[in-house]
Amino acid sequence: MISRRQLIAGSAALGLLPQTGFAATDSLCDHVDPFIGTGGHGHTFPGATVPFGMVQLSPDTSNLGWDSCSGYHQLDGSIMGFSHTHLSGTGCPDMLDILLVPATGEIKLQPGPLDNPDAGYRSRYDRATEMATPGYYSVNLTDSRVRAELTATTRAGLHRYIFPQGEGGHILIDLAHGAIKWWGDKDLVLDNVSLKLIGNDTVVGGRQVLQWAKGRWIFFALKLSRPFAKADLFNDNQPAAGTELTGKNLKAALHFPDAGEAPLLVKVGISSVDIDGALRNLDAELPDFDFDRVRASACAAWEAELGRVRVDMTSEADKRIFYTAHYHTLLAPTIFQDVDGRYRGMDNAIHTLATGEASYSTYSLWDTYRSVHPFFTLSQSERVPGMIGSLIRMGQQSPDGVPIWPLQGRETDTMIGYHASAVIAEAAVKGIEGIDYKAGYEVLAKRAFVDDVHGLGLYRQMGYIPADTVDEAVSRTLEFAYDDWCVSKLASVIGENAAAKTLKSRSQNYRNVFDTYIGFVRGKQSNGQWVTPYNPQSLGHDQAKWRDYTETNGWQATFLNQHDIYSYAALFGGEKTFEAKLDALFSEAPDPTQESLADITGLVGQYAHGNEPSHHVAYLYAYTGAPWKTQARVRELMTSMYRDQPDGLEGNEDCGAMSAWYLMSALGLYAVDPVSAVYVFGSPLVKRAEIAIGPGRKLIIDAPDNSAENIYVQSVRWNGKPWHKSWISHADLIRGGRLTFEMSSKLNKAFGAPLAARPPSFV
Repeated sequence: MISRRQLIAGSAALGLLPQTGFAATDSLCDHVDPFIGTGGHGHTFPGATVPFGMVQLSPDTSNLGWDSCSGYHQLDGSIMGFSHTHLSGTGCPDMLDILLVPATGEIKLQPGPLDNPDAGYRSRYDRATEMATPGYYSVNLTDSRVRAELTATTRAGLHRYIFPQGEGGHILIDLAHGAIKWWGDKDLVLDNVSLKLIGNDTVVGGRQVLQWAKGRWIFFALKLSRPFAKADLFNDNQPAAGTELTGKNLKAALHFPDAGEAPLLVKVGISSVDIDGALRNLDAELPDFDFDRVRASACAAWEAELGRVRVDMTSEADKRIFYTAHYHTLLAPTIFQDVDGRYRGMDNAIHTLATGEASYSTYSLWDTYRSVHPFFTLSQSERVPGMIGSLIRMGQQSPDGVPIWPLQGRETDTMIGYHASAVIAEAAVKGIEGIDYKAGYEVLAKRAFVDDVHGLGLYRQMGYIPADTVDEAVSRTLEFAYDDWCVSKLASVIGENAAAKTLKSRSQNYRNVFDTYIGFVRGKQSNGQWVTPYNPQSLGHDQAKWRDYTETNGWQATFLNQHDIYSYAALFGGEKTFEAKLDALFSEAPDPTQESLADITGLVGQYAHGNEPSHHVAYLYAYTGAPWKTQARVRELMTSMYRDQPDGLEGNEDCGAMSAWYLMSALGLYAVDPVSAVYVFGSPLVKRAEIAIGPGRKLIIDAPDNSAENIYVQSVRWNGKPWHKSWISHADLIRGGRLTFEMSSKLNKAFGAPLAARPPSFV
């Protein structure tokens, strides 16, 4: 077994670790705990993958239930097998493709229920032997008596199984396994499933999955380190003759009478294009079965990416939370192209990338535009053009137009608004090169000015979406208004000035659902009358039929405004009234008579940190001239909502969104409105951070007096000179330099209080 010291030495030899002022021998992977978020409602998975990898090879403890969306949950207690694709922290289930089950004894074709593992092929496991580090996972299966180890490349997974000495065993390939959603179809819906044996050491196949991302394709190629003695094929759980099958429920059992004599290795490549693509991916990335080499390479890849942000914290627990958050943030979007540049487009056609282009998938945009993509513009700027280019191509190729929540070449149309607008506009405003912004604008302008989906036609016609016509009308109105703002910023960059002016004006449609009399956003009917009765802790006016808000109540939705904060504060009666309303949000006790949602978690009063719509709210105090309240509240949230435990996330990870909030906040920066290209200061948790922001450039953040008590910013210096503002621009930071925070246990009400020191908004 290769040691950690050898792994890191190998990484350094490859020249992948950034040169910083931190100790070169400090292994960042040692500070990552992939089990954080695998309990509670975090919905993460602990298995093996590489940064932005197409393969996520991980154990599946369940394929049914909200808390097992990723295929794994701490409370499930047994493992079905190991599949090759997983979502990180979403609230919707899909993936879990190509399940391998190493087993001894009789062949079992069904996994059996959680409460009776003996009834099927699932196995209990020894929690004490379970280990996960970036790029590696291992566990001892107690019922099967098999030790399983997993590692991965970008497009392939490598398994190493150690069977009981002197015994035989088999590997079951279950192509009928996958994540089962708990709404609509209760069974996994598959089509075009195929399985073929090639000789006695290779299996290929594919399937089309009609689940959340309805109609997505996945193909695989599997090769063994030694040949199987016999293979049993099954169609609808009945023995089938021959070496090639098609159907809906296909499985194969590969037998190894000598299984216990030496480790058995299995490598699996995947592709969305075809079987040939899966074979090419496998041969290019895994030409051999050298498990330790592949594990070392995966570790080196993680060391390189994690090393883009190196931090010194006040405790090891904080460092573990930080680097695990960084790890989780780098799991999506995922690379979605074969080694030959082919990929499956949103039109279901096969395309080939031009030289230098990249294709990505798995965009939880409603969540990730807030913190993940702003973080990428600082720390992953060379990947941003590929990510944005992918979104633009999706919009051009998809019959649905602008992507909303694209997954594996299909549109899930999940969540509201069209927040690809924020991600594309943010990159444009920040001047990131290598992106066709005109093409991006054309995709977004069609949605802004032409399309009539989810009430958008009514929004354009009436200035709001009537609550008696469309579900979640208030939230949709507010988020369409923000998208108008984003597209207006993009239009300005490319010189579409008339459209920019129109959209900027229209982005103030939030006014049309704000009741100045009560100081809350609320549902308005087609006749212009407010929906009554009204309770700000309610999800909506007729919960049996529909809600007025999306995963929020009236309190939380009232603070959704991110782009026009000074005008919005005036609707409350001015900045002090707005500030008092913020205070009330964090102190309002829950009303036990009102229904809530599983997504509305991490409550502080009515603020809900477990869901993304609240994430910018603590930073709004900076706009009222009271950034010290932001500092106190943000530090409280960082230390109470994140823990180095399996239940250490207060809500769904949502493809890095929960973690990226922590990363940005721990660095002392937050993009309240990403397309404004400015960051509001909070209360940095790091004592020191070095961020590799580009070739030869670093951003250094210093807070040497930081501690559990010293949470307040006394003063700030930028490159040694006093900085009196409570914010800083991306243009300043991306040039590199040193940002120094003087921290104290005493609040400084003067810092950031003058109007000239407050963050800009609506400019």
